[in-house]
Amino acid sequence: MIVDLVTGLGPWNWFIAGVLLMALETLVPGVHFLWFGLAAVVVGILVFALTASGLGEALSLPWQLVLFAVISVATVFWVRRFANAQNVESDEKDLNDRGAQYVGRIVVVEDAITSGRGRVRVGDTLWPASGADAEKGARVRITGSHGTVFIVEPA
Repeated sequence: MIVDLVTGLGPWNWFIAGVLLMALETLVPGVHFLWFGLAAVVVGILVFALTASGLGEALSLPWQLVLFAVISVATVFWVRRFANAQNVESDEKDLNDRGAQYVGRIVVVEDAITSGRGRVRVGDTLWPASGADAEKGARVRITGSHGTVFIVEPA
């Protein structure tokens, strides 16, 4: 009974599959199912057009599946090639490296740096720091960062 329903829908199966795959994309984000859904809709349009023109038998279900696979792979590679987020250039080279944004700034030691560890005040925030020993209130220059720890030297 289910097989008769599925085969009776013809090209509408592809539209239904496309909508389900695109809906699945909203539940499982990551831009994977969207392209498969788009490929299913394209196959549905092709099957519908061939059926309407009287050539519906020319594209049997196995060929439809092959066409779906080819279009799916093609759309994934096309999107990866033209919409690669890694190729985006930014005016701010340190935009996502917060510690690098402070390199060169002179700050005040809040907790004395002893045995290479202490804390410095940057604006209204205390940051861990490493470097040469320095007394509380001393001014130091940030020369780099390692994670959230500033590397400092006497100013």
